[in-house]
Amino acid sequence: MDLIVEDYGTFVAKHQGRLRVTKGKQRLAEVPLMHLGQIVICSDGVGLSSDVVKICAEKGIPIHFLNGKEGEDYGTLFASGLTGMAQTKRAQLRAYEQELGLVLACAFASGKIQNQSNMLRYAAKYRKETDQVLYETLTQSASAVLDHLKALEKLTGVMNEHTRSVLMGNEGRAAVHYWGAVRRLIPAELHWPGRQTQGARDPFNQALNYGYAVLRSQVRTALLLAGLDPNAGFLHADRPGKPSLSLDLIEEFRQPVVDRMLIGQVNRGFELCQQDDGQLDAPTRKRIVERLLERMESTELYGGKRQPVRHILQLQARHIATFVRGERDQYTPFVMGW
Repeated sequence: MDLIVEDYGTFVAKHQGRLRVTKGKQRLAEVPLMHLGQIVICSDGVGLSSDVVKICAEKGIPIHFLNGKEGEDYGTLFASGLTGMAQTKRAQLRAYEQELGLVLACAFASGKIQNQSNMLRYAAKYRKETDQVLYETLTQSASAVLDHLKALEKLTGVMNEHTRSVLMGNEGRAAVHYWGAVRRLIPAELHWPGRQTQGARDPFNQALNYGYAVLRSQVRTALLLAGLDPNAGFLHADRPGKPSLSLDLIEEFRQPVVDRMLIGQVNRGFELCQQDDGQLDAPTRKRIVERLLERMESTELYGGKRQPVRHILQLQARHIATFVRGERDQYTPFVMGW
């Protein structure tokens, strides 16, 4: 089970073998610790008792914190002993200067491009009988997205200004085709202006940004449990406070987890409501978190059998770790089926 706390002024306390969420004298939720997988705090003004922090650390239950309005992922509480794998971190840092670094960067970008193409093919197959024009548009856009893989396959050497420019340039051009096609899938009443990141004012972009922030917290957890440093990436440049490796690995999961879920939800009538300040309201944010975590428990074909997306994410993080340590011959990105 996942405990999602989204109300301002709530307090989370330990009560016998359970965690209890209260607001004033009102009891809002109660979850048995033995069934709890994680806590997601997605509001300001939430209190936690020290007993909660201690028992979650002892049981390996992460506590994620998201900015209440924009969903910025600003931290996770973890037991310190779970993340101390010096050998893996040393190998990770060395890999950036070696051919391994470019191989990983290309894999992350390749996974994203393939998933964008497959996301469009997934959407197209359900419209083949009902909207032939849209079906053909989505199929053509899926092929156009995939065309940008060719330049990645030719890259050799190590990560430097040139190779990063080629990677990011092709990723960006693929994204233009992808988001142009996604525009055809968004209900007209949402008045979607196209993809916008920081400062977005329309509800669908805000929902995407919020969903990506929640997903980033899940990615960081997987990387930490694999003994990796979420801030030392390969595809994305290192900057103070920038979780570069989290941003690298999330590329493989944006479309399978967030895009697929949100596009499906809004086409089934999921209303994205905003507050007076123009941000998504608390019930909408909570529903996004709930649907995303449900999607993490759904299955995809991986390694010849269907496995939960959460398990796939953890395996991908471990594969990065074993690859940089020289215990794995290659790193293959996760690509969703369609």
